[in-house]
Amino acid sequence: MNILMLAINDPAGTGIQFCRAVNRHTAHTCRIATLETRYTHSWEKDLHVPDLDENGLAELERLFQTSDILHFHMTADEFTRFGPFLPADHLAGKAIVHHHHGHHDFRSAPETFREKYARLGRRNLLVSTPDLLRLLPEARWQPNLVPLDDPGFTPSGIDPREAPLRVAHSPTRKDLKNTDDLLAAVGELSERGIEIELDLIDDVPNRECLERKRRCHVLFDHMQGYYGVSSLEGLSQGLAVIAGLDEWNMERIHEFTGAPELPWVIARDRDSLRDALTVLDADRELCQQTGLRSRAFMERFWSDARVAGHLAEFWENT
Repeated sequence: MNILMLAINDPAGTGIQFCRAVNRHTAHTCRIATLETRYTHSWEKDLHVPDLDENGLAELERLFQTSDILHFHMTADEFTRFGPFLPADHLAGKAIVHHHHGHHDFRSAPETFREKYARLGRRNLLVSTPDLLRLLPEARWQPNLVPLDDPGFTPSGIDPREAPLRVAHSPTRKDLKNTDDLLAAVGELSERGIEIELDLIDDVPNRECLERKRRCHVLFDHMQGYYGVSSLEGLSQGLAVIAGLDEWNMERIHEFTGAPELPWVIARDRDSLRDALTVLDADRELCQQTGLRSRAFMERFWSDARVAGHLAEFWENT
């Protein structure tokens, strides 16, 4: 099948990663068209409408005409114009997929989307993290992926005994990623004479972000109950990854992966975050072993081939 993904902006670069993995690991062909660039992360692009010349627009028109599935990300839908093209003009004979990634408009008013999908008879619904199933229970959870064999996502082999303990944190929205809690925890440890080197990675190209994470021992994602793409990056890189997964999300991850144990270091508040950093700093062997389990977990249970196959199976049943 031919799939055309449509997104206002590519959320955390997940769309282009899906395209690459689907094209590499399945029999299907996937492309993605985008409208905007947000932040300065320099995600790879496919058909970025503002950059398209006459030939590029002709290619996009061909894809609208020949694709079997239109796969909308976040709040994009058939009335989101992509240059001169309106997806609503190309729905005949195509399956429609709506894929939500936690955009504020969706989180703040999920019933609006549920009502629209019910009214239109749209049943091919995906969410990117398990917590969103609470908002759109008719959907299926489609995990995001990272390319495990890409050099930016592989372990760097740094010496775990290097001092001080280096902790990476890359929030796109500090107010949503518990950045203040992390800064407070590191400050408390400093007052106790425990030195933590915090690399707060903010608004840099994705490749630079990945390389800076690879030079760290620990990655802090956030404590919102679920996990972010940052978690998947850190796990693939063989870091000890701290996140505040709640029981709901952990149960859903167990169901998807079949893994007997999950690799995350769980911290759900500032005190437990401070304690986790203290333990990882004091026991570097534990920190190293945690990172090794992170990478092994991704290779066995969350490979890009497996996740792309999960998405392909969903499309095949639309």
